[in-house]
Amino acid sequence: MTHSTPRAELLFGEADATPMSTDPTTVKPWSEARACLRTAPKAWLSTVRPDGRPHTMPVMPVWADEAPCFATRPASRKGRNLADNGNCVLTVTGPELDLVLEGMAVLVRDPAQQREVADAFLAKYQWRFALHDGSVYDDSLPGSPEYAFYRVTPLRAFGYGADGLTATRWRF
Repeated sequence: MTHSTPRAELLFGEADATPMSTDPTTVKPWSEARACLRTAPKAWLSTVRPDGRPHTMPVMPVWADEAPCFATRPASRKGRNLADNGNCVLTVTGPELDLVLEGMAVLVRDPAQQREVADAFLAKYQWRFALHDGSVYDDSLPGSPEYAFYRVTPLRAFGYGADGLTATRWRF
């Protein structure tokens, strides 16, 4: 999969009459946003219900295949929402950056990519997933419940600095 570096730009300009910085030197590189996503212990995932209402729940993000990934049960509300509509928003808070990532969540079906995501969960959270015949399970729980891995392809992202005065937009 080919990944390009997104274009980073100020979120606000002089004409926006906002207290946010309009100094181009405050634009954050995508590497800072990536680091925020890689290290965040928790993220908030917003999905779209069939009737159009939003649904937001916490997830444990990992970084695999050069993108944020997460696990959910297919029968959960977020799992059912994503089965119908992959549009989502992933938000994380880090010590240097608050990040809002708009994207498309896609089910990870390829066994090699599933293995990469499972390995990332084990390394970051010590959460061991079992992979059987293209499906993902948590064998440590009663009944070995099924999970699904999702990869979020960013469409645009917004980063807000810890100072409360800097903001960056990334366009993919």
